Amino acid sequence: MQIDDVDQRIIASLVADARASYADIGQRVSLSAPAVKRRVDRLRAAGVIRGFTAVIDPAAVGWTTEAFVELFCAGRTTPAQIAVAVRRLPEVIGAYTVSGQADALVHLRAADIGHLEDALERLRAQPFVTSTRSTIVLSRLVDSPTVVAAPDPLSPDRLS
Repeated sequence: MQIDDVDQRIIASLVADARASYADIGQRVSLSAPAVKRRVDRLRAAGVIRGFTAVIDPAAVGWTTEAFVELFCAGRTTPAQIAVAVRRLPEVIGAYTVSGQADALVHLRAADIGHLEDALERLRAQPFVTSTRSTIVLSRLVDSPTVVAAPDPLSPDRLS
């Protein structure tokens, strides 16, 4: 599917505010509300837009402790096996296969250190996990939604 500049601007508007009306987005991209809806429907059908969600401040709901955990796995553990296991843990907010010594990197969020320790123990109990190495997040420096397009190097925002 070809995504043109207007599609990019529609996506950027939705990333900034998924509750924006088609009319509001239309004003920003110089299209009518029905034209924006058709484009959004097309982007959804193509899988470019996978859904709309509320972004919650973890601290506001009491989940203030985060860690990145490197997983070291036994011999022939597949990414699918890792994915099945980590999906069972509600504290897991991301999991990735990685290059380097570790087999996977798991991002955990918990209410406190005790809760994090419990989640780590459940993660370590997986039969394929041979060891882990954890790094606790002290502060978030950048917390950005999905990147929609490469930044324009000549944009006035980038030149200031």
